Amino acid sequence: SRFVGINASDINYSAGRYDASVKPPFDIGFEGVGEVVALGLSASADYTVGQAVAYLKAGSFAEYTVVPAKQAVPLPSVKPEFLTLMVSGATAYISLKELGELSEGKKVLVTAAAGGTGQFAVQLAKAAKCHVIGTCSSDEKGGFLKSIGCDRTINYKTENVESVLRKDYPEGVDIVYESVGGKMFDLALNSLATKGRLIVIGFIAGYQNPTGLQPIKAELLPAKLLKKSASVRGFFLNHYLSEYKMALKHLLKMYQKGDLVCEVDCGDMSPEGKFTGLESVFRAVDYMYMGKNIGKIVVELPHSVNSKL
Repeated sequence: SRFVGINASDINYSAGRYDASVKPPFDIGFEGVGEVVALGLSASADYTVGQAVAYLKAGSFAEYTVVPAKQAVPLPSVKPEFLTLMVSGATAYISLKELGELSEGKKVLVTAAAGGTGQFAVQLAKAAKCHVIGTCSSDEKGGFLKSIGCDRTINYKTENVESVLRKDYPEGVDIVYESVGGKMFDLALNSLATKGRLIVIGFIAGYQNPTGLQPIKAELLPAKLLKKSASVRGFFLNHYLSEYKMALKHLLKMYQKGDLVCEVDCGDMSPEGKFTGLESVFRAVDYMYMGKNIGKIVVELPHSVNSKL
């Protein structure tokens, strides 16, 4: 593997929240991009040694990974940009397509919009001719969001998200792509328009808590949804793997045509510099939880000099 991707859910997975039956020690990480170094018999029909591939596999934080041939995704080259599409891009694409019901002129609110998956929700909603509002935590992130077509950026550290939405979008927003949770979830729920849809793709605000969830004011949920004929929809990529290849093909095509920005953050601006080697994974995860990244966090694995293969 040459590049591995960092995901907010890495913490949930390593805390044993996704699969309680797995007992430590177990391998973590969900995705990687690298070159084929060896082939099983059946795989040699479709792949060659040295070929660039991406893969989705639990246990991807590793220098060498055994991947079933049918799960590998052939790539034009080994680039971290391709890695951004594997989990983050696919999550945005499939959830918006299956659950978002995007159509021209709809107002879409994306929380953590400058993050690994938020960047794709913004661009895909724009491609569907929607009006996109993105929340973020710095003016630098706001500048990045404007550069990828975001119509209105809200820096929640300096602006009050609730009052901005109430003032500028009195009718509410039609679709929310929500990955923050906690107070942001409540706020997003309250700003839904009639027949609005809130897609839950995560709740990073709660991942570092021992229990994993910050309480939300959910007891009012039935009344709030009824009053607006609104809905809250959960999205977990593993339940949509039938759509996965199609989504990835579409995203790769968009990227290669220049219609999609795949922003990668390799930690160059982090206190200890670039994320290189598996030992920097924990720094990369910390960097994400401090809300510092712009785009998808990627860790580079240097070519192993003393390869055992």
